[in-house]
Amino acid sequence: MRRIHNYHLVDQSSWDIIIIGGGATGLGTALDAASRGLKTLLVEQADFAKGTSSRSTKLVHGGVRYLAQGDIGLVKHALRERGLLAENAPHLVHKEEFIIPCYDWFAILKYLTGLTLYDWLAGKFSFGKSKYLSKKHTLSLMPGIKAKGLKGAISYFDGKFDDARLAINIAQTAIAQGATLINYMKVVQLLKQGDTVVGVETEDMLTKASFKLQAKVVINATGVFVDEILQMNNPNAKKMVRPSQGVHVVLKKEFLNSESALMIPKTADGRVLFAVPWHDHLLVGTTDTPLDEHSLEPRALKEETDFILNTAGNYFNLKPTEKDILSVFSGLRPLAAPTDVNSNSTKEISRDHKLIVSAKGLITITGGKWTTYRRMAEETIDLTIKHAGLSAVACTTKNLKIHGALIASDDNYLNSYGSDRANIEALAERSPELKEKLHPDFPHIAAEVVWAIKNEMAETVEDILSRRLRILFIDANAAIAMSTKVAQLLAKELGEDENWVQNQIEIFNTLAIGYIYHATKKQTQAS
Repeated sequence: MRRIHNYHLVDQSSWDIIIIGGGATGLGTALDAASRGLKTLLVEQADFAKGTSSRSTKLVHGGVRYLAQGDIGLVKHALRERGLLAENAPHLVHKEEFIIPCYDWFAILKYLTGLTLYDWLAGKFSFGKSKYLSKKHTLSLMPGIKAKGLKGAISYFDGKFDDARLAINIAQTAIAQGATLINYMKVVQLLKQGDTVVGVETEDMLTKASFKLQAKVVINATGVFVDEILQMNNPNAKKMVRPSQGVHVVLKKEFLNSESALMIPKTADGRVLFAVPWHDHLLVGTTDTPLDEHSLEPRALKEETDFILNTAGNYFNLKPTEKDILSVFSGLRPLAAPTDVNSNSTKEISRDHKLIVSAKGLITITGGKWTTYRRMAEETIDLTIKHAGLSAVACTTKNLKIHGALIASDDNYLNSYGSDRANIEALAERSPELKEKLHPDFPHIAAEVVWAIKNEMAETVEDILSRRLRILFIDANAAIAMSTKVAQLLAKELGEDENWVQNQIEIFNTLAIGYIYHATKKQTQAS
């Protein structure tokens, strides 16, 4: 198995930094560290972006909601990072028009005023000017919206992206800068000398090989799992995070029939709701449900999907129903825990990130959001250098292009691979059988699967269909239909037998059932 050949990269005597966690924060931190010349290892217990970082609302944004809450500093920093990310990953981050429908004249004045401030805070990184749209103009841009009582709308601009694909590209960039990244490598214990953390003990989840790895600093970037790592250091450590669940449903694009996104500014629970065109479908979400437990595969509650459908139905001409849901998925936000342990309100939980020295040799970073991952990583490595007395090198990631960075000249779906598109097309030309489509309703071809195995560290059917191609998040039944072909392609490349193929199909299809709404709608608690 090819992972065995990677072990010589991992099993070295000592690292400057070992990062635990392969989501946005951990990957960004690995990139920042490696680009400063630090000897960097990242280990992830599952696949890169398996958890929260593949389950976002697909927005690269300053946070209109945070502006309404008066958090001007957070919004300004996020808008700057939005601009940098659009420059460094133009193949994945795109400007998107958002339309806020207004059914009274005061709403028009309120939102236009707020979003004009939003534009001003963006400064030179502005994506476009907010403006008022007449009722007629609004309906021409978004025919699927409810017309009765509509006074007009406010249009503003933000960013849209593919979260899991950006995670993979950041991983590739970190490797190019000299970092070593291994997925399916779980930390089972911290290594200590007295009160100082000096490394980690890991287990390869695929081969069951074990390693003891030394480091000058260990960085805990495990999101909702940060407390588990902290308790390895101190069993009595106070909890840092409380997970909040966000649910999204995916519908056919025809419900809005628009290239613009819809922003519903105030829902029944005081949040905002988005309906965003994504991979030729419509992504609608999200919820905000405090939980006491966490898992790698959280499940939507019926009340959450009901809330999304009902809220969207108040604004759509055609009200979506349960049978219209093509996929439903949940993600857990690692929010800083409130001081009141009995609090059940996410409004009392910090959205900003928290960076602390948890012990000598152990630094923890949690919270934040995708848009600010680079800034979080910079702050983390700045603190790490100071804490461990490492060579002080300035951060270089503000202008560092992400792997694949390329501005497309057409609208081919392979443009999400950026500069790698040409390599995938060349692979298909060399092996014409790889031009075969994986499903009649989707454009994806077999060459993409082979590419992901050879160049994007994909190990399982789930890796391919969840996070490399995104099909499970778009249409769960279509993903199940693709699973056999994908398993066969994996087995051929990895040298596995028919038993492995059947096992992979079974594992994936069991997982995928949880993304089909009828299989989850009766649930009353997350699993």
